[in-house]
Amino acid sequence: MSKLKTQKLISVVIATLNEEKNIADCLKSVRGLADEMIVVDAGSQDKTREIAKKFGAKVYKIKNYPIFHKNKQTAVDKAKGEWILQLDADERISVSLRDEILSIASCQLPVASNGYFIPRKNWFLGKFLTKGGQYPDYVIRLFKKGKGKFPCKSVHEQIKIDGAVGYLKNPIIHLADPCFSRYLSRFNRYTGLDAQKLAKEKKRPGFLMGFDYFAIKPAVWFLKTYFRHKGFVDGFQGFLFSLFSSLRFPIIYIKFWELKKGEFKKKNDSWY
Repeated sequence: MSKLKTQKLISVVIATLNEEKNIADCLKSVRGLADEMIVVDAGSQDKTREIAKKFGAKVYKIKNYPIFHKNKQTAVDKAKGEWILQLDADERISVSLRDEILSIASCQLPVASNGYFIPRKNWFLGKFLTKGGQYPDYVIRLFKKGKGKFPCKSVHEQIKIDGAVGYLKNPIIHLADPCFSRYLSRFNRYTGLDAQKLAKEKKRPGFLMGFDYFAIKPAVWFLKTYFRHKGFVDGFQGFLFSLFSSLRFPIIYIKFWELKKGEFKKKNDSWY
């Protein structure tokens, strides 16, 4: 961008862990947008950091926190720009979204908001999901420095904005699940974090909770995403998404039950 070197208008911040397959394309997509690129890496064992440095990013190696949003907040804290665009390595910025962000950041459009929801197109096993509650899938990713922060309590949380929040029109491209094995990897990680959250909330496994997680929640979720939100329009991928996202509830419960069982055994080691 043709701006004074002393002024950083837009900082793009990315937290990474073993993202050598994604980081290059992510950074390429913000060319012409980012005055500063910050990559905070949680100890990748691949070439993520080396690739990011080749693209001119400022790279910081940190420890990996159990809640990855702490890594993301670390990246936000290191940014110097007036505006911060937070991305994941498997996300891309289209030309139309780039232009829209530039219009806001350079004050070509009236700016009444401290942060913005951006729609997101999610790639799932060969196609973008258009229904099932997966589009527009608004996420807060653009905000003024000092006005946005991750609560860092849950893997599913949004950035909290101090002040008004607006909406952008053009979507982020999210290449989340190009293959089923990646989906299962993320499925395993997120269900584990949700189980830990239940344990921290001092929940107790039992018949009523088990019935809720094995029967009620999966059925409600499947019916809502596949029928009410028309997931069937996305064909086989729409069915798979509704099915497996509903199956996360019994998996969360089983992992939670294992955690509580482990706690009980630890407290009563003298019995064994």
